Amino acid sequence: MLFHTSHTPSHTESMTSGAPSRGILKFAIPLILGYILQQMYLVIDAAIVGRWIGVGALAAVGASSSIMFLVMGFCNGACAGFAIPVAQAFGAGDHHKMRCYVSNAMRIAVMLAVVITLLSCLLCERILKLVNTPADVFHDAYVFLFLQFCTIPFTMAYNLYSGQIRALGNSKQPFYFLIVSSLLNILLDVVLILLLGLGVEGAGIATFLSQVLASWLCWRFIRRHMAILVPKADERSFDNKKISILLNNGIPMGLQFSITSVGIIMLQSANNALGTIYVASFTAALRIKYLFTCVLENIGVAMATYCGQNIGAGKLDRVKTGVRDAMWIMMGYFVLTVAVIYPFADEMMMLFVSGHEQEVIANAAQLMRIANWFYPTLGVLVILRYSIQGLGYSNLSLMSGVMEMIARCGVSLWLVPALAWLGVCYGDPVAWIMADLFLVPAYLWLLRRLKNKERVKR
Repeated sequence: MLFHTSHTPSHTESMTSGAPSRGILKFAIPLILGYILQQMYLVIDAAIVGRWIGVGALAAVGASSSIMFLVMGFCNGACAGFAIPVAQAFGAGDHHKMRCYVSNAMRIAVMLAVVITLLSCLLCERILKLVNTPADVFHDAYVFLFLQFCTIPFTMAYNLYSGQIRALGNSKQPFYFLIVSSLLNILLDVVLILLLGLGVEGAGIATFLSQVLASWLCWRFIRRHMAILVPKADERSFDNKKISILLNNGIPMGLQFSITSVGIIMLQSANNALGTIYVASFTAALRIKYLFTCVLENIGVAMATYCGQNIGAGKLDRVKTGVRDAMWIMMGYFVLTVAVIYPFADEMMMLFVSGHEQEVIANAAQLMRIANWFYPTLGVLVILRYSIQGLGYSNLSLMSGVMEMIARCGVSLWLVPALAWLGVCYGDPVAWIMADLFLVPAYLWLLRRLKNKERVKR
């Protein structure tokens, strides 16, 4: 294949013109389908583990989910932050500057991947003890978590490459790569767990190999079809100023996810202390909840690229219109989720355990229904958070993560001891509301600040 070297390559797309709602949806739909696919193979993982190995193995996989969110959340958030200067430079039409950001982002990502992988693997056992992992599932939880930590370099590579592809307005290719890696994951689950009987080790190995494939496919696509992203000559050199800008965008976004995860870990720790039944309930509910909430999350991800490109092009009015349109899209989706989750939550939980596990099913369905009514607060959270990040103010969005952490810590320390499982069910809604109480005024303040800057320039 020949490289596309023109200034408007066919695999890129500007979001700085046309109807905002159409551009946001066009960009978000492949993201949403990709993440639904990703969540579906996590659901299949959990279903195979829960039904063919047992509730204990399901609890083992779930006991470490908040820890994985802490580590992977930082990696994914940092890589998303590194893509923001790329999107802004692309929106401004400065491709040389864009490629300088790409090369320096790769340097930072390699260093982070090595350090985080080594520390995570070395501290794996200690971390599981810290979150009160039940003794009867500790060994399986350790094996699964260790294998997940081994995927960190490839997960970071995939998120770095796919973030750069999306920064140029192309959300389709990462979706196609997820289809291939997800199918591989499901196939390996069947072979390793059902045919070879490897248990949770099989689930971990399947995830590892699928991430390797996804990252390689992204790298290969950039080299063959998006040469506009490939640094040349002096663009590969170390640039202290650009490293600083990348870190100022990436580290706050990574920390935002990690700080949020501290609260989630405390909530999971409080839930783990309730016993294996509740760990299994939490795991089953989260698998389905993420399947629904990933749609909201990816409307937010679309807003980061949309706002990044438009602020780079100096189009603040389109930013405001885009945020408003995203809110309407989110509310339409919320109505759809109520129609599906409220009547069918119990049936969804039977994907993971047999109909005889009535306590697990009832608990998990209760968490799903309670969280569903608060999806609009989550929608406001992700749209405003990612929009603020796309505008280049990651430190502001970091504070919303702090608010979430404080809320979940409070729920873990006071609500769960008082209300047991019901307290766990309200952990996420309370955190979402707390974050919104910061984000709404922060977004309005930021718009005024940017408008004043625009006036001064004129």
